[in-house]
Amino acid sequence: MKVALISEIHANAEALAATLDDIAAHGADRIVCLGDIVGYNTKPRECIALLRAADALCVAGNHDRAVSAPGANDTSGATAQAVEAMRKRLRDDDIAFLAGLPLKAVVDGKLIAVHGALHVDAGSETVRLDTDARLALSMAALISHPSRARICAFGHANEVTIYQRYRGKTVSLPDDEIELRRDAYYLINPGAVDAAPGGDPRASYMLLDLAQRRLLVRRVDYDAQIPFVAADEAGLAPGAAFLPESLRNAIGKSLGAVLGRKRDGR
Repeated sequence: MKVALISEIHANAEALAATLDDIAAHGADRIVCLGDIVGYNTKPRECIALLRAADALCVAGNHDRAVSAPGANDTSGATAQAVEAMRKRLRDDDIAFLAGLPLKAVVDGKLIAVHGALHVDAGSETVRLDTDARLALSMAALISHPSRARICAFGHANEVTIYQRYRGKTVSLPDDEIELRRDAYYLINPGAVDAAPGGDPRASYMLLDLAQRRLLVRRVDYDAQIPFVAADEAGLAPGAAFLPESLRNAIGKSLGAVLGRKRDGR
């Protein structure tokens, strides 16, 4: 089975559509979404519809839980405003879809999907594997998991990451095409479908061949300025909602110019 792993969509329908097109071109048998379908951008309903049409297996991210289960995650300030604005863009059936997503799932007995951290039960979608201690705890949880799976895919960190545990040592592997050892354990993060301002403007995802044990990182071009400008105008752009409108507009124009130069190879 060839599985496409995606995460951090953040209501960016343009990026998701381009990613799904690339996935279709590479013949994946299953799409697994690691959460944060909604958040920050302006098209949460369209993203949910695209994932449902693709029959994607989805787990809940922290944004999905915050929107569908008020009080599930502590939010304040601009984040709380973004959550409320996102909720207003969704219909009851969209909310019900997000509310019904599990926090963890096992795929074909060989892959575990989670948004944040495997070693945590309640609130696992909010925990980042950003310390050696947390990484060690989730790796230990994978090794002892009753499914006997050797691969856990996680999101939340927004960066492509591959950790391998082999012969008692955990190392970070390059984010390229690699062959996974059958006697090792892996924590893998496909990065973000939604382009983060200031970073690589391309969407990223992973193709995982569970039979051949091969992992390929894919990066997909799309017009990142379209969703950013829309989110900025709606006051949903992360970290910018609290800024004056004139300053947000200036930032949007500057970012659009930067993204344009990157796409032109400059």
